[in-house]
Amino acid sequence: MELPVEGADLDAADLKILRLLQHDADLSMQEIADKVGLSHTPCWRRYNRLKETGVIQAKVAIINAKKIGKNVIAICNVVLDKHTEAALLAFERAVQACPEIVECFSITGTKDYMLRVSVSTIEDFEKFLKKKLLHLPGVATVDTNFAINTIKLTTALPI
Repeated sequence: MELPVEGADLDAADLKILRLLQHDADLSMQEIADKVGLSHTPCWRRYNRLKETGVIQAKVAIINAKKIGKNVIAICNVVLDKHTEAALLAFERAVQACPEIVECFSITGTKDYMLRVSVSTIEDFEKFLKKKLLHLPGVATVDTNFAINTIKLTTALPI
């Protein structure tokens, strides 16, 4: 099965490489090659092509938030007071500078953005809300829900 991708056509071997890396980015190139059924060099070339075309954006460690004291996940729906391109870009740039915001989506519907915020305590969220979030460019309203339990959390895409 091939998937069209900007700048890259993915074949079955590429998809196998991606599946393997999504579940264990620590695999050596030889281990990947063995599991995909390629020799080391062709596998390495495919991997490099996947990186160069942006299919593989980065290799990172996934950290258990609770093990480092980030026990609170807040889902914030934000409405801006203006919907000009400049207003949207200003908000999006400001979000990039907030380490507490670990995900930001522009969304359809009555809200403009959905944020996932990671902090240690409810008190820390209150400080973040009052001192940072409400002061981001153009913020009119923020509606927040707190996650009480994480049922599924993955970075693996269904490929």
